Amino acid sequence: MKILITGGAGFVGQRIAMECLRRGELDIADKSIETIVLTDNADPPFWHDGIREDSRVTTSFGDISGNHYVQSLFNDQFDVIFHLASIVSGHGETDFDLAMRVNLDGTRYLFEQVRAQENNARVVFASSVASFGGDGMPDSIDDNTKQTPRTTYGMTKVIGELLVNDYSRKGFFDGRSARLPTVIVRPGKPNLAASSFISGLFREPLNGENGVIPVDPSLQTPVLGYRSVANGIIKLAELDPDVLGTDRAVGLPAFNVSVQEMMDALKRAAGNRHLGEHVLKRDEAIAAICESWPKHANTKRGLEMGLPMESSLDEIVTHYIEDYLDAS
Repeated sequence: MKILITGGAGFVGQRIAMECLRRGELDIADKSIETIVLTDNADPPFWHDGIREDSRVTTSFGDISGNHYVQSLFNDQFDVIFHLASIVSGHGETDFDLAMRVNLDGTRYLFEQVRAQENNARVVFASSVASFGGDGMPDSIDDNTKQTPRTTYGMTKVIGELLVNDYSRKGFFDGRSARLPTVIVRPGKPNLAASSFISGLFREPLNGENGVIPVDPSLQTPVLGYRSVANGIIKLAELDPDVLGTDRAVGLPAFNVSVQEMMDALKRAAGNRHLGEHVLKRDEAIAAICESWPKHANTKRGLEMGLPMESSLDEIVTHYIEDYLDAS
């Protein structure tokens, strides 16, 4: 089995690669994993231990919004494609043209190359709860809620979901879209996502630094731990298409929690560790984006499909401490 992960140098991409390498095979075909190609626009600040050293892994760096580069990736046929590469929310609001090139043009170039393989490859497209929004958004969204996003990033995710549905309907590939809640806790430095502060409110205090909160602590948003996100994306790839039906977009299970509840969970899970402070410093641009997103996600459909989630926020924090603090 040959796997391609776009955005493969990012945090979630590396976590998916790590899990695939650990398993050695996916429940799709009776084939072990021979190759995982990780493609991204640049070498990351850090690689998870063992990924680059594994003989099954190769890396490629280039611009997915360039069709020639995308074509160069397909010297061999891929059985599974995880498409994570994207300009994130805050960045997309400040650079519309870049978001359109990467998130739309790059996605279509990729999908056309998968189509040309003619092997009915499994494709998982990383979408987002940011695909919802607008004045008519209900208090609780689910997989059947109308999508009227209020960000360019969210708009491109809706289009990607529709492309997945139609390419699957036409038999060009066997696709599915994973609607991701905010992924916590991401290690390393903050990125340009509007939700980046959410990982920061855990990460920075655990590092003894202050975590800046740019929104009201009462803000509620769906979140999920990185282990469950990676395993959920893989599980979506493995699902029989008959389970998915005609709408291939599935919301990953999520905890619907406030920023204050996340701060409280950090204090509980940290135990006797010295923590930095939480500093409230409102940022109107970030707050406007985050407040346009769903506050509550009904993810019953994903749970019924067997997609995983942790038992609590405290468990997510504990996993981060085990994986990125105690293990270092």
